[in-house]
Formats: sequence, structure tokens, C-alpha cells
Amino acid sequence: MPSEAVVLMAYGSPERLADVPAYYADIRGGRPIAPENLADLVERYRRLGIEDSSPLNAITERTRAALEAELGLPVFTGMKHWTPRIADAAGAALASGATTIVGLVLAPHYSALSIQGYREQLERALGGRAELRFVESWHDEPGFVELLAAKIRGTDAHVVFTAHSLPARILDLGDPYKDQLLETSRLVAEAAGVEDWSFSFQSESPTGEPWLGPDILDHLRTLHGRGVGSVLLCPVGFVSDHLEIRWDLDVEAVELARELGLTLARIEMPNDEPGFVQTLAGIVRRRLSVPSPA
Repeated sequence: MPSEAVVLMAYGSPERLADVPAYYADIRGGRPIAPENLADLVERYRRLGIEDSSPLNAITERTRAALEAELGLPVFTGMKHWTPRIADAAGAALASGATTIVGLVLAPHYSALSIQGYREQLERALGGRAELRFVESWHDEPGFVELLAAKIRGTDAHVVFTAHSLPARILDLGDPYKDQLLETSRLVAEAAGVEDWSFSFQSESPTGEPWLGPDILDHLRTLHGRGVGSVLLCPVGFVSDHLEIRWDLDVEAVELARELGLTLARIEMPNDEPGFVQTLAGIVRRRLSVPSPA
């Protein structure tokens, strides 16, 4: 029986169009849902052609299987807002006989509003029945930095690094999210030898409170006004193709760039690339070699 296992966590995605209302309700966590916001989300998924299967869930499963093969350890997928749930993954890991479990989120940057939620769900599900070695952040992981650097190296375009926005109130709490994102962007740019770059946020939610900016669409307008003619988008806060990539960047940003006469492209996401899987495996191996503090 194995003594070690990995719970690989992701945000989750509706499996088909009919699942979107339940998925959105899970994200809202009981808070009121504006009908127009739900209708907009359903329309986005419909326009992207997500009728019967989710590309994100399929990518996550391929990543899980490849990581399991790379490590030679059981790896279980747990989704924050869809199935299989984090609690399901924790239960499966315990049932496998694991006494030490590495918790790894497919998001490189820590925030109390994001990564901490994954940790709390996993800790509740484990209930102290196994030692948890949780990876809070891997934003400066050399393999991850080089993977992204290789995708922008040699470009003549202005590089814009992007990440999911969060409510601006996190700055007053000393949350490291923004600083970690800027650190990743700097490291990637330096490794690629790119000097002409900037950073922006994307995917702000309509909550009625200020969110971190600038938003990518506003930023593209600013760059165009400065005379920038070509932009390469490098999403450093994401690792897979999903709604925030395919809609916010491949639809909205592309449509705006077309209006502005701006040449726009984006890098291919790491998804389940072998180099990315090997990077994740390295993170897990190091976490297993260092016991958690008592």
C-alpha cells in the first residue's frame, strides 16, 4: 500500500452547457445570483462551443495522469467548484493508504482569497487522518519560469503578462498575490531577454467593489495610445486553456485589438506539456523530501 499521494487541485469547470447554472451557484456560495450575469456566463460557454464536454476538465485529467506516471505515486484530482470535489480526492487518497499527502493547486500564486480556500477544503476533508504537505506557492519555480520564457523569447512584440484579478481590498491585508505576479513576470522577462513588457489583470467579476487593475482591455487601449502596434499576451497566472483564457483573451481582447488595428497574439498555455508536468513533479518531490513543521 502506498504511503504517499498527491491531491492535484483546480478551480473546476462545468462539464456541459446544462451544468453552467449549478456551477455558477457553487461559485457564488449561496450569494444572490443576478439573472443577467448567469445569462452572460451561459452565452460565453455557448459561443465557445462548450456544449457536451469541458476542455479544462479533460486537460486537468491528462495532467493528473501524466503527473502520476512521472512520479510513480497515486495522484487524485479535486475541483474547488465542480466534480470530482476536493473532498472526493482526499477520500480517494486516504483509501489508497496514503499517510502523507501533497496538496498542489494548478495556480502558481498565493492569495488568501484563492489558494487558502483550497487548503481549507483539503484540511477539512482529511480531518487529520494524514500528514498534509501543502504547496502554497510556486510562482518562482525555475522550470515554470523557463517554460514561459521559451514561449516569448525572441519576440519583437510588446509582452503583456496577465493574471486573474481579485478584489483590491487584498492589498490592505498585505496579501502577496500582486507582488508574486509581478515577480513571476520579471523573472520570465529576464530569462527571455525581453525588456519591452508590462502587466495587467483580466477576468474581473461584477461584484460592485473595486478590483485590481489595470484591466487588460483598458491596458490594450493605453498601449495603442502610446503607439504600440504589436502585443504578445503571456498569461502568467493561468496554466490551462479555460474560460478566462478563451473568452477574455481569445474573444474580447482579440475583438478589441481588431477595432484598434493592433496586432495581438498569445502564447500557448502549458496545459499538459511534458515540461510542465516535469516541473510539477519536481515541486512534489521537494515537498515530500522536507517534512512539514510541527
